[in-house]
Amino acid sequence: MIYNRGHALDYDDWQQAGADGWSYADCLPYFKKAQTHSLGADEYRGGDGPLNVTRRLQRDQPLYQVFLDAAMQAGYPFTDDVNGYQQEGVGWLDHTIHNGQRCSASAAYLTDSVLARENLSVVTDTFVNKVVFEGKKAVGIETEPIKADGNPPTQIRAKEVILSSGAINSPQLLMLSGVGDAEHLKKVGTPLVHHLPAVGQNMEEHLGVYLHVACKKPVTLYHATPHFPHKMVWMGIQWLVSKTGMGTSSHIEVGGFFRSAPGKRHPDLKWQFLPGASDENRQLLRDGHAMMLHCTPLRATSRGYIKLRSANPRDSPVIQPNYLATETDRVDMRNGVRLTREVLKQRAFYEYRGEAISPTDEVQSDAEIDAWIRRYASTDYHPSSTNRMGKEADKGTVVDAQTRVHGLEGLRVVDASIMPNNVSGNLNAPTIMLAEKAADIILGKPPLPKLDAPVYAAKNWETSQR
Repeated sequence: MIYNRGHALDYDDWQQAGADGWSYADCLPYFKKAQTHSLGADEYRGGDGPLNVTRRLQRDQPLYQVFLDAAMQAGYPFTDDVNGYQQEGVGWLDHTIHNGQRCSASAAYLTDSVLARENLSVVTDTFVNKVVFEGKKAVGIETEPIKADGNPPTQIRAKEVILSSGAINSPQLLMLSGVGDAEHLKKVGTPLVHHLPAVGQNMEEHLGVYLHVACKKPVTLYHATPHFPHKMVWMGIQWLVSKTGMGTSSHIEVGGFFRSAPGKRHPDLKWQFLPGASDENRQLLRDGHAMMLHCTPLRATSRGYIKLRSANPRDSPVIQPNYLATETDRVDMRNGVRLTREVLKQRAFYEYRGEAISPTDEVQSDAEIDAWIRRYASTDYHPSSTNRMGKEADKGTVVDAQTRVHGLEGLRVVDASIMPNNVSGNLNAPTIMLAEKAADIILGKPPLPKLDAPVYAAKNWETSQR
């Protein structure tokens, strides 16, 4: 539900990587086209798009302002809009929530009027086995019910096939269809249609850590846990009857973007603050009042991959994100832990902050912090770049700037897998933008006019961390 676009320089990097027409000036019009922001349209926000975005849903939670004050006391600026002129700093986060409910891509785009279109058929409970080819041309897909009924698979013919299965399943589906590294496909027994070795490679992900501290005042989400079932019932009633109350928020309403060290030209770390805490599996809020600050490095240098486990479409693929494989990534994560601790120790937290829960205060050395990170770090579920976009001459890419798969006809990929590089933020907003822009490309429409909106840059980024 969190709506982060990333930084403008992320998209300029896409352009430099060979994705012509995907610079920030090219992409900003599509961010705006997709969005209706509750604060109204401006140079960066949209005002009449299908995706509803809002902020500050739980205004009576005091710890949100405490976090913002603490970060500013530590020397980080306040920003009015992390998705606007200035990403760097701390502020209120945007959410895809409307009238107390998640505004998902399906809720925003698959409205009743859209579903009633004669040229649209939505098929559910269906498993896609592969793309069907005639030579090098995609002519359809092979499907069967998710619950196999013993009948032979069905082929659905199409003028063009567009894969939008995400950064895990789109490369898997390409490989199951015979598109990928020839040696790997031969090893698993999949007939080769087209040798394209970059399929499934270059996987990028966001790996984060949760720092927990006890809270000395009863102002956290602890009273909204299963320890207090009567309050949970009341929350449910409020939401069901009037779409109000605590059930209308993700409760991660404030956060920030900051640089881990001098020499970083734009933020490479992200904070998300929660006025509560979870167990190590993030399943249940812990027993007692506590708060949590989530820190995520945003531009890891480690690269993973997706491979087939077998030629059976029902077998899950091999997913190897290769977390923390480089010293750069280990240093960035370690710096993030130390900078996060610094904020939690600012005077704004004094009357609230209890003992450190995880990591404990005894965890101090590089080796101790690294060990804690390896024990507790977890995915942000932001995989990307497994079918990278770029020029066909670049053997590390899979699709061109028109989203067409290199060397084939009638086949495109439109999802986070085609991002040339991951973005400095969550992937919800960028993926929807990408799809809006790709839709114009596929329909042969001229692109929306570029928007050269100004973007903040820290003057001292080469010599100072903040």
